[in-house]
Amino acid sequence: MEFISTLINGLSLGGIYAMIALGYTMVYGIAKMLNFAHGDIIMAGGYAIYVFLLLSGNPIVAAVGAIVMCVLLGVVIEKIAYRPLRGASPLAVLITAIGVSYFLQSIAQIVFGSAPKMIIVAQLGIIKLGGVTIDVSALITLACSAVVMVALTCFVKYTKVGRATVAVSEDKGAAQLMGVNVNNIITLTFAIGSALAALAALCYLLKAPSMYSTFGSLPGIKAFTAAVIGGIGSIPGAMLGGIMMGVVESICNSVPVIAPYTDAIEFSLLIIILLVKPTGFLGKKRREKV
Repeated sequence: MEFISTLINGLSLGGIYAMIALGYTMVYGIAKMLNFAHGDIIMAGGYAIYVFLLLSGNPIVAAVGAIVMCVLLGVVIEKIAYRPLRGASPLAVLITAIGVSYFLQSIAQIVFGSAPKMIIVAQLGIIKLGGVTIDVSALITLACSAVVMVALTCFVKYTKVGRATVAVSEDKGAAQLMGVNVNNIITLTFAIGSALAALAALCYLLKAPSMYSTFGSLPGIKAFTAAVIGGIGSIPGAMLGGIMMGVVESICNSVPVIAPYTDAIEFSLLIIILLVKPTGFLGKKRREKV
């Protein structure tokens, strides 16, 4: 019974990592860049929830407000920081992403201070099913992540804009010749990833109601690890990697002997998987044309 509860908590945590990992993998798959400021958009989403809760006292209003704020932030970052570097070297883009990350953390410290903020989004309690104790927040997170994954998969497969994103990820030049506006597609990708980051922040705060300026750093790194494990650039891979990371973390934390080494075990898993399958589970090898 205890294992079932641990598994459900792991799946819910994996759902959060998957939502964050989707932001990484979509941006990489389409814009061919690693947005290491993505974790700090999660932090911005958490503080937006805090502000909207203070203003309205309504969790739904706070969630919608945070999503809107994160979408706007993601679009602004893409247009100001990344779009001018579209043809630059990967190193220049990487350094810019790190700079944006520290900039957002510094702004958060100036505005909200360095002390953690307690953010009680909602008191959901627990339920017992056949001797299994389950957090309601875990069930909500599971349901939310499942809906997001299905909706995103349907969007990519069955909508015109979704198929355009696939075309841009496969061959940006050919897609542009076919009339696809590449800049708009990349902006849309940042907007979707930022909205998922806000949703992940909400789900994370339901589990651990504390917010601080580096809040998104470790979840962001773990979600990036999940994206690489699943296959960077692959949407199903990001989902698979996120679920795997969440389940491994939950199981490790449930065993007192290995709980202090949970992070080391997770990142060791990344190394082992990449040694066996360098492209990740669902990643594809790309042939470079010379």
